[in-house]
Amino acid sequence: MILTVVKRDGRVVGYNEEKIKAAIRKAMLTTEMGEDEALIARITDRIGMAGNEQMTVEEIQDHVELELMNSPRKEVAKRYIAYRDQRSIARRAKTRDMFLEIIEAKSNDITRENANMNTDSPAGMMMKFASETTKPFVDDYLLSQEAREAVQNGYLHIHDKDYYPTKSLTCVQHPLDRILKYGFVAGHGESRPAKRIETASIIGCISLETAQNEMHGGQAIPAFDFYLAPFVRYSYIEELKKLEELNGVSLSALYDEELKDYIRQPLDGLQGEARLRQHAINQTVSRVHQAMEAFIHNMNTIHSRGGNQVVFSSINYGTDTSAEGRCIIRELLNSTYEGVGNGATAIFPIQIWKKKRGVSYLPEDRNYDLYQLACKVTARRFFPNFVNLDATFNQHEKWDASDPLRYNYEVATMGCRTRVFENRYGEKTSIGRGNISFSTMNIVRIAIECMGIEDKEERIAKFFKKLDEVLDITARQLCDRYNFQKTAMVKQFPLLMSRLWNGAEKLSPNDTIESVINQGTLGIGFIGLAECLVALIGKHHGESDEAQALGLKIVTHLRDRANEYSEKYHHNFSVLATPAEGLSGKFTSRDRKTFGVIPGITDKIYYTNSNHVPVYYHCSPCHKAKIEAPYHDLTRGGHIFYVEIDGDATHNPKAISDIVDLMDKYNIGYSSVNHNRNRCMDCGYEDAQENLEECPHCHSHNIDCLQRITGYLVGTTDRWNNAKLAELNDRIVHK
Repeated sequence: MILTVVKRDGRVVGYNEEKIKAAIRKAMLTTEMGEDEALIARITDRIGMAGNEQMTVEEIQDHVELELMNSPRKEVAKRYIAYRDQRSIARRAKTRDMFLEIIEAKSNDITRENANMNTDSPAGMMMKFASETTKPFVDDYLLSQEAREAVQNGYLHIHDKDYYPTKSLTCVQHPLDRILKYGFVAGHGESRPAKRIETASIIGCISLETAQNEMHGGQAIPAFDFYLAPFVRYSYIEELKKLEELNGVSLSALYDEELKDYIRQPLDGLQGEARLRQHAINQTVSRVHQAMEAFIHNMNTIHSRGGNQVVFSSINYGTDTSAEGRCIIRELLNSTYEGVGNGATAIFPIQIWKKKRGVSYLPEDRNYDLYQLACKVTARRFFPNFVNLDATFNQHEKWDASDPLRYNYEVATMGCRTRVFENRYGEKTSIGRGNISFSTMNIVRIAIECMGIEDKEERIAKFFKKLDEVLDITARQLCDRYNFQKTAMVKQFPLLMSRLWNGAEKLSPNDTIESVINQGTLGIGFIGLAECLVALIGKHHGESDEAQALGLKIVTHLRDRANEYSEKYHHNFSVLATPAEGLSGKFTSRDRKTFGVIPGITDKIYYTNSNHVPVYYHCSPCHKAKIEAPYHDLTRGGHIFYVEIDGDATHNPKAISDIVDLMDKYNIGYSSVNHNRNRCMDCGYEDAQENLEECPHCHSHNIDCLQRITGYLVGTTDRWNNAKLAELNDRIVHK
């Protein structure tokens, strides 16, 4: 006897014979003889009594077909089968329409969900087909009912849901020194240890590219200068040995000689050993420059994820004060300033300057000259961004200026904003760790649902109650995904779980990754604090002290609950100021359908990123910094502070250093600067003229404006989704 039925989406419901009767009746009504209630009842009774206690919808429908075929009304069986086929086609129609849009290379929010992905290419299409068909599988079979309902009802977004079945992790900070020293084996390829700067540069690229194919998020190198510095000396010694062979002299005394800097200088007037030393330095600098040039070029051309997407890469640097480390930094910045190809701005890697008092910020600091160069490069090329090692929450008690391994205790960031530092289950460090997965809550929807409550205190109290309900679901969903991810075997991630993730070197290929991944973080993200505040009290945090106080109360509550979840579930939960790209319009679109257009809340087709002041709100950089800064300490899973500056910044590096000064003043963790940069899509020519319509180099009218979409650059806004384009058009200069 049938008691329960397993539906197509995996839900189990009570058996309802009326649904069977209705389906048979519809089939009968399409025949000449019409319906036969007695036959319908007999068939329904036989199916209900003869079936198992629990059956699937498909199994029950199969039984209906057999009963009809064995009845006097075989023509009804044919109509019933045809009806089933039509229903199956109808269920697949949405997928069909979506596939056709991908095939026809239409520009829409599905194909432009990720601006770093070319979905017009065959590989991009294939990846999008896989992505869009995998998500329903996750909904039906891998999510709990409460998580599925939270997603369906617009309260929750699970990032990289298409990668959920792969058990992959989000991102990692590469301990590149391990690979450079020991080499690696990954899949069918392997790399020997590096011996010179050119090889080290290439291995750095390979490490990022290989890991990208094992993960669904970004890749970062946390101490690029420290890791590559030894290979500057190796290359210098190699140049000295060439001179020894050429001149028949011994220069072994110079091998370990301490150099103040590696600076190209003319050989005129130099004699003997001094001339040979300078020649070796000049050659070494040239090689380092070419290696950095190659690194940047490779990171903009090497494809991953099926060949349709360049590696989402980041590098952190700025605090190595050795002559060799400074050489790496200087030539990396010089190469970045020059550009790639025809002088175009490099999209990747995202470069991040480590700002540290006593090292790389103040006029008396050893790397102050390189900091000035970094500001000059940012003024022209958008990168580097700046991470503030002096922020109270970015400091490490073990950091010591005299420690050659101090980079282990320096925070590093990646991608749009992801930050990993604190660790309940291992050493506090960014290196060899990353985010495991993250999900984002729609706090705007929660606030809108409370708008009808007239009493403000009651309204806000109701908001926090509903917020806690969604938070609990989010935490459980992240734990469920973690429990699924931890069952993956080491051999599924040959590079990640051999050289990159801390502790993985102790594991065997058939071991699960459970024992090491808990050092990573589970991120609870949020979007639309500004619109949330407008819904609750009528103003956002940029325009009202009361709203700012409430905004800080909300995000502090998120942080406190994340800490509670860390204790309860024994994971590293953190709060992430979500970098909404594809998500920027999804929540808004759904909320508009439910609640209509609400001024200041759903009247735009996007919600404001995380805790940012709205892009359309007129304010000074100082005011924006003062408002957003306190949220950085609360969102230790990742955050960023943006400033839009006016006109051509190329010759105004002080405008960049002024923003870094705001970071220092207001305890901001991470920031970047946006400004105008035109790009000819035909020849690559760039300049900062306003409203450029014709390329002065090739006279093309195919001009695009290079822009930062979240934390990374996009070479053409053609790949932006509609919500992000709307946000771009609303951005105003902060002055």
